[in-house]
Amino acid sequence: MQVVKMILVVLEFIICLALSIIVLFQSREDAGLSSTITGSTTNNFFEKNKSRTKEGRLKKWTIILGIIFVVNSIALSIIYIA
Repeated sequence: MQVVKMILVVLEFIICLALSIIVLFQSREDAGLSSTITGSTTNNFFEKNKSRTKEGRLKKWTIILGIIFVVNSIALSIIYIA
């Protein structure tokens, strides 16, 4: 059981480091919360193909690493409780 704990702790450290680096590489979105409240969106070619850009890939990897981080944290808490 100690080996599993160590593997998960090392994996947690790597995920945290990767997530921090990816978040730092992302550009700031100026629209933010104001566009959510007003409902304004732009429907142009760039918005439709945003997932193919660098920003789109960074956003996708941020979401993926965030989900992996949460799952790994839950697994760590279950193992340390048991």
